[in-house]
Amino acid sequence: MATTVETTPRFDGKAARQVARQTRRLENEAHKKLTSKGATIVAIIIAIVWTIPTFGLFVTSFRPGADSSVTGWWTVFVKPDFTLDNYGQALTSGGTALTLGESFINSLAITIPATLIPIAVASLAAYAFAWIPFKGRGILFVSVFAMQIVPIQMALVPLLTLFSRGLTINGVQVFPGFELRDVDHSFATVWIAHAIFAMPLAIFLLHNFIAELPGELIEAARVDGAGHGQIFFRIILPLAMPVIASYAIFQFIWVWNDLLVATIFAPDSSLPLMQTLNSLSGSWGAQWFLQSAGTFISIIVPLIVFFSLQRFFVRGLLAGATKG
Repeated sequence: MATTVETTPRFDGKAARQVARQTRRLENEAHKKLTSKGATIVAIIIAIVWTIPTFGLFVTSFRPGADSSVTGWWTVFVKPDFTLDNYGQALTSGGTALTLGESFINSLAITIPATLIPIAVASLAAYAFAWIPFKGRGILFVSVFAMQIVPIQMALVPLLTLFSRGLTINGVQVFPGFELRDVDHSFATVWIAHAIFAMPLAIFLLHNFIAELPGELIEAARVDGAGHGQIFFRIILPLAMPVIASYAIFQFIWVWNDLLVATIFAPDSSLPLMQTLNSLSGSWGAQWFLQSAGTFISIIVPLIVFFSLQRFFVRGLLAGATKG
């Protein structure tokens, strides 16, 4: 009787479940260490002190502009007077050519790709640094990590020159420059800039987690005939979702709140929310109450992202601690 040899990879998931159980055990241990009475009291005090300015800004966003100009926000407890006009004016007006509503859409178009692109590239690079041996791997990884010490401000002019003139090596144009008409309605330059600045930290964090996964899990997959692609997509990515989600939170919030990079690389038709929000107060800051209303409009999306991925946050903070 002829026998057939199974060539497709077999993953019973036993090792993966073991890693998941070990991660949950570490979460419980960290939870016990961080929930002492002293730590709770200190956390409550810090939260109250940290929240007072935000609460004052929130109250100001509902106060009439005339009252905000002559009295402090705490007078609302004595003479309460609230209005929604600030939010209506903030959405329909703006110090730039775009309204706050229009730039809100631009921020979404900038932030979502600028978060997904570095995660996609960094996860592949982190897997290569962790599990694919090649010459100079250690030196290259340290070089990538050391790029974090380069201030963003120092790289803005060289990067802008690269975008406008392109990159030429030995007379061969490796990276063609963008002409103004090509980027007038495009976010490509902003995506690339944010991805470049985010890559070192993303690779470092993802590498720390992926490198600590049990080697037996990877070896079992290789014995079953899995290649690097199957190992990465069927094992590494599912197990690395907590740290990926944690980094996605930080990257999304950083890009969403960015003013410097987008102001330099984004064309006038693609300015983000922060640029319009920055100009809402007017030339002399007389309409700063509109800026307070616009601030709370701008934090809606980051709050949604954070609470949606909150369950991954603690697991991501324990990245690299799956062995113990």
